[in-house]
Amino acid sequence: MTFKYPWLFLLFLLYIPLLIWYFRRSKNSTPSLGMSSLKGLQKVPKGWKEYLMKFNFILKLLAMAALIVALCRPQTFDSKSKSRVEGTDIVLALDISGSMASKDFHPTRFEAAKDVAVKFVNQRVNDNMGLVVFAGESLSLMPLTYDRAALINSIQNVELGDLTDGTAIGDGLASAVNRLISGKAKSKSIILLTDGTNNAGEVPPVTAAQIAKQNGIKVYTIGVGTNGTIEITDPYGFSTTTLETKIDEVSLKKIADETGGKFFRAQDEKMLQKVFHEIDSLEKSTQDVENFTRTDEAFFPWILTAFILYAISILLRYTVLRRIP
Repeated sequence: MTFKYPWLFLLFLLYIPLLIWYFRRSKNSTPSLGMSSLKGLQKVPKGWKEYLMKFNFILKLLAMAALIVALCRPQTFDSKSKSRVEGTDIVLALDISGSMASKDFHPTRFEAAKDVAVKFVNQRVNDNMGLVVFAGESLSLMPLTYDRAALINSIQNVELGDLTDGTAIGDGLASAVNRLISGKAKSKSIILLTDGTNNAGEVPPVTAAQIAKQNGIKVYTIGVGTNGTIEITDPYGFSTTTLETKIDEVSLKKIADETGGKFFRAQDEKMLQKVFHEIDSLEKSTQDVENFTRTDEAFFPWILTAFILYAISILLRYTVLRRIP
């Protein structure tokens, strides 16, 4: 425990004049009677009230002491420690094109990807993370943040159809790179998840990968789903569209190789979970972190003690120790 105003302990010097005053007052306030000899009274024991009066004075001194301690503002110790933790800057680039509504994953590719992404975010407690989504265009939904709740909320609230349909992998990757450039961690990486081939946008995927490499950013690419014909039902169940999907594994591998990352293929939910688990084990960066504990005020118990002691003293003064004028 520490004290914010330790110099207030000098108030205990007030005890000196108080004690002098008390002993003088006690001596002068004792009734006296002139007698020729005190031999007959020497063996008379002192009354219990005399001891109780001294005890009452001690209660007042203790109440005053507790009040002085409270005025000194006792506080819990500030603890400071250093620890080495694993942390990095990561941006999730999530494909929200129409083909992500395919039901070869349960319930869909898109929902399965969001669920796994949320679990991944929860595990990376020391990372600075952001979110980018892309379809026919890209959108940066969340800048780098340590606020896990806000990031998870963004992932859970994003929906298919929020952007023009298409698959602009290059634009999504470029947006993620722009988010990471401002990051301060030594290790920076992008997790790009898609189920198609680049067919929209203004930035070629290879160009975006080269920009990522120049900025020391690794890109982990994930191809989700199976190749072939899929049927997509609109959210209201009124119409069904047939789409031919094919993951451009060559381009995704090239992006990963160019940046020092890795390409993964996930054809079902379990494989997707394993992919994120492997990325979690690969993308580690050790850094020193200083931890501080919160300072708590501890004066209230002392004030309460002073109040109780003084209340007992007053109660004794006006009951058992009451004097008749």
